[in-house]
Amino acid sequence: MKTVLVTGASRGIGRAVALRLAREGWNVLVHCAANTQKACEVRDQILAEGGSSQVLMADLTDPAQAQQLAEAMGPVDAIVLNASVQEKTPWQQITLEQCYAQLNCNFVSSMVLLQKAAEHMKAKKWGRIVTVGSVQEKKPHPDMLVYSASKAAQTNMMRSLAGQLAPFGITVNNVAPGVIVTDRNKDALSDAAYAKTVSDSIPAGFYGQPEDLAGIVALLCSEDGRYITGQSIYVDGGKSL
Repeated sequence: MKTVLVTGASRGIGRAVALRLAREGWNVLVHCAANTQKACEVRDQILAEGGSSQVLMADLTDPAQAQQLAEAMGPVDAIVLNASVQEKTPWQQITLEQCYAQLNCNFVSSMVLLQKAAEHMKAKKWGRIVTVGSVQEKKPHPDMLVYSASKAAQTNMMRSLAGQLAPFGITVNNVAPGVIVTDRNKDALSDAAYAKTVSDSIPAGFYGQPEDLAGIVALLCSEDGRYITGQSIYVDGGKSL
């Protein structure tokens, strides 16, 4: 049984990905920053469905904790870098604390985890790396400057690593969601006027669900995805057009 680490897996997209990969036969390491109760609920659901799973906790805004997670996860065959911090603040009011929290979680910790994960993958001559980006890489929100910049940085890291790791049988890809209904945005989308503005900006005319990301991640982590690498795939109902 292959093992995958899914960061930020206690809710939203990460939860959907963790459940989907478990159903595909993966041993899933469910990572959370602090909400161990929610993470344990994901693990328990996987176990109840006959799968294999464990919970790991680390605050990825702290690179030292990212290093600890890299050691604690052990050898992994795949890694899905979904955890992120998103601050909505006019750019001239962004504090250094807000900046570093987003950069550390969304980029620096991703690099730290990949440095360790790649060791086992290279030795085994097989591996899957999936970063979770954002439509904001292409259409940045004016009040999310650091978030969009950090996601773009992570995607450029993916492109750099894809070429370097391909000879070892490791694929590296990015999945960029658009407007996906999660705990992060459900309050904002409960405002009818704002919700209409957002849905009108999506050619498909509706919001995505976390499960819409889970399918493409499962493909990229599978043997069927062996010839796909270095790609950034938008799952956004056409919002990036």
